[in-house]
Amino acid sequence: MKKIFLTLVLLLVVMTIGCKPKEHHATPVGSGFIVPEVADVVMYQVNPRVFAPSNSFQAIMSRLDSIQDLGVNMLWIMPIYPIGEEKSKNSPYSVRDYKAVAPEYGTVDDLHMLVEMCHERGMGVILDWVANHTAWDNVWVKEHPDWYTHDSTGTIIYPPGTDWTDVADLNYDNKEMRAAMIDAMRYWVDSVGVDGFRCDVADQVPVDFWTDCINELRASAKPRNLIMLAEGANPDNFTAGFDLNYAWEFMGAIAQVMKDGASINKLLAVDKNEYKDLPPGKFKLRFTTNHDEATKASPVTLYGGPKASMAAFVATTMLHGGMLVYGSQEVGYPEPINFFKYVPVDWNANPAMRNEYKKLIAIYNEHPALRSSGKVLPFDDDENNVLIVDRVLNNDNVLVLVNVRDAAHNVELPAMWNNKSVINLMNGEEMVLSKHITLQPYQYLLLHNHQ
Repeated sequence: MKKIFLTLVLLLVVMTIGCKPKEHHATPVGSGFIVPEVADVVMYQVNPRVFAPSNSFQAIMSRLDSIQDLGVNMLWIMPIYPIGEEKSKNSPYSVRDYKAVAPEYGTVDDLHMLVEMCHERGMGVILDWVANHTAWDNVWVKEHPDWYTHDSTGTIIYPPGTDWTDVADLNYDNKEMRAAMIDAMRYWVDSVGVDGFRCDVADQVPVDFWTDCINELRASAKPRNLIMLAEGANPDNFTAGFDLNYAWEFMGAIAQVMKDGASINKLLAVDKNEYKDLPPGKFKLRFTTNHDEATKASPVTLYGGPKASMAAFVATTMLHGGMLVYGSQEVGYPEPINFFKYVPVDWNANPAMRNEYKKLIAIYNEHPALRSSGKVLPFDDDENNVLIVDRVLNNDNVLVLVNVRDAAHNVELPAMWNNKSVINLMNGEEMVLSKHITLQPYQYLLLHNHQ
């Protein structure tokens, strides 16, 4: 009888152990994946709602080979957390639970698998993080109302100066809330193995919080590196430890140049202004679109057609590096994308445009002079129709020319490039330069000095 009892106890123990939920452990250490240097990041923004109406993580996984084939090495995935239902606009930036996954996207297991599959392909993953506010039905609202900002009547408010009525503003004077926020971020680094965060409206969150947060996350992630991107333009982003922040001013400038006929000098002035006080090793993320801008118009529409959108992309990313591709722009999706709902994208559309993005990214990856660490030596085009920039890093030297107008233009080349034998990186052909060169409407050239 005693023997039977002991057998039953042992069987119960085994069953109990077998019923424990599967634990997740970060696998990047020892997996062979190394987070790219910040200067070398080619970022691809993933909006799950353009991949599938449900089980989006599975749909993204099915497209990872295609994304990798573009040449990107970092995925930024928009918020993946359960969305608030109270006062809801169905925005992914209304977070109901910081440590869970929205059912429409899949499960934590799916996300963990997605991260592992990215690492196997040499791509890192950063998650979108919303630290400024939560959904109204986030558990924090009921359990910790003192973690939120209140008006004079004691009522929790939405972020001042906005129309974000679907979210409640967090109070960063509360130390307990700060600790809980860092703990939630650490969960995704330690348990799922993500490689950093893109931090929403970073300028609205106190700098001293970001300093503490980034220091703690990096200490927890060691020996792995993390990539931290601030959606902001405050120089204090870099003081706090962010690696990159947004080049909003540059995007506004390239739109004015392409659509309104503004001078090329405007681009050069903005570029100089955005980089003038940046500490070494810090960079601006340059883009021709992102999820916010795509709600208004696609790049194809915004810049004046497919050829113009490609010229804008080259002028934006090859001038000073910091490359972002918003998932859908590589196939020339022609309509606005409202990220509050599912928008189907035909990933097989416009293969020629996709191949052009792939070619440009390959050139960018192959030539360190084109990335953020290369020197920028601009030259004047008297008529301000062609961007002419000499990019130099050690022995790598690329001349970037971009015609930003819908008309052919003949321009004088910098004197040191006269009579040079160069490789046209767009087609691999060798050519000898003279004093002038003609560019067709919206044509761009990337010329490598191989002597």
